[in-house]
Amino acid sequence: MLLALAVLSASALAGRAEAQDVGGALAQLATNKYDDTEAALSALALSGDPAAAGIVSALAEGRLVFGGTPPRVFIQGEGGALLDPLTRQPVADAPAVKPVRVNNRVRRAIEAASGALSLVSPDPAKRLEAAQAVGRSRDAAALPALDAVLAKETDPKVKSALALARASIVIGQAGVPEADRIAAIEVVGAQGNQDALALLRSVPADASPAVKDAAAAAIAGIERNLALWGAAQNVWYGLSLGSVLLLAAIGLAITFGVMGVINMAHGEMVMLGAYTTFVVQELIRTHNPGLFDWSLIIAVPLAFLFTGLIGVIIERTVIRFLYGRALETLLATWGISLILQQAIRTLFGPTNREVGAPSWMSGSFEIGQLSITYGRLWIIVFALLVFVALLAVLRLTRIGLEMRAVTQNRRMAASMGIRTNWVDAMTFGLGSGIAGMAGVALSQIDNVSPNLGQSYIIDSFLVVVFGGVGNLWGTLVGAMSLGVANKLLEPYAGAVLGKIALLVIVILFIQKRPRGLFALKGRSIEA
Repeated sequence: MLLALAVLSASALAGRAEAQDVGGALAQLATNKYDDTEAALSALALSGDPAAAGIVSALAEGRLVFGGTPPRVFIQGEGGALLDPLTRQPVADAPAVKPVRVNNRVRRAIEAASGALSLVSPDPAKRLEAAQAVGRSRDAAALPALDAVLAKETDPKVKSALALARASIVIGQAGVPEADRIAAIEVVGAQGNQDALALLRSVPADASPAVKDAAAAAIAGIERNLALWGAAQNVWYGLSLGSVLLLAAIGLAITFGVMGVINMAHGEMVMLGAYTTFVVQELIRTHNPGLFDWSLIIAVPLAFLFTGLIGVIIERTVIRFLYGRALETLLATWGISLILQQAIRTLFGPTNREVGAPSWMSGSFEIGQLSITYGRLWIIVFALLVFVALLAVLRLTRIGLEMRAVTQNRRMAASMGIRTNWVDAMTFGLGSGIAGMAGVALSQIDNVSPNLGQSYIIDSFLVVVFGGVGNLWGTLVGAMSLGVANKLLEPYAGAVLGKIALLVIVILFIQKRPRGLFALKGRSIEA
């Protein structure tokens, strides 16, 4: 590495060797002038001297100082001791010193010099990082080093980064042959991201018409590419929103489908599930912080059992007396929702509560220009798992069979010996329990407050009616369709007008198809 940079220094700076060795660079640094400091950094980057990296690092950290007569440069060590920058040995006759000044231009030169010194590191990761740093700095002084290492690089990923760094510099350089600049434009345009777009728009105004045409064509291609990726990003956001709506609505779908109850307290079941998560995390933080990454996994069954029990109590004490009286049921459940909200305000206060994200739900990754967060991804997976589990309960268990029988024909099911009252209680408890699990997921992407459930109750009913009352597949398709449509409309109509437009579309759809996308079949339903 050092030999390569030393040869590079000799060939690139012929005729100015005295100014380019480390001694000359140290003399320039001792002047404490920004232009001299920047020139010294370029010389250090090409010097090949083992001490160069330490000098650049000390300047970046504010430990490079100067003083004495004539001025000399030192590195300030621990305890303020002054060290010789070449030998790193303590200086006996230490003078009074001041730090070498830096500004934004010098900081960019520091970044470029650090990158150039790492360009031929044996570690591919360091070479990649160095290539990216030089590309960001766009310092023409690094071009000789880039040309030398680019010819010898064998790692494809690093070589691509080196080529991009070189192209980033060449685009803005004066005096570069037209063919080289057009080739650089092609390299940058192939990246297809916002950084490439900014680079291409920085092509100098005095560039030749051929260069400007090449840049314009590359910009148009990137803008088309980014528009496609932007649409894909909106679809991803729509699927994320759809999974949230699915979690919030799936419990309501079976409750509304089996019992015909308009449960305005369903959102509060979601809210109770979120507060269950908060309580679980607080207990874990207090008694066993090592279990924090398991907090959501612990909270899911607890939220299901707690909110399910609350649902059974509500059904047995209030709802059972109001079947067939839709308005009274709506008013009663709305009153229950207010009671539950006030109870939470009394116990936990009206302010938002913090619910942390486990390590496995933090961070993101990219596919092309598509950014995917782990939190949203896990919520989609969780929503689908809940959907599959509920399908299995309905298809493979006795309670599921009885629920389907009551949904299709309540009187016939009762005449066959099915205890419809018991099925109603279990159905309400199941729907409330699923809403509680939805609250666990929503605690990761929304504010945990007494009003959490109110944000989703209207959308949940919209999903259920649009998909088909009581049909789980309809709920899945309805949730995902409305989520994606909402996110695709937002960039053009805004969040509020987008929702209004979507509501109008759903109303018009229901006018044509009152039973939703997937209507259940059964004698009592058909009647």
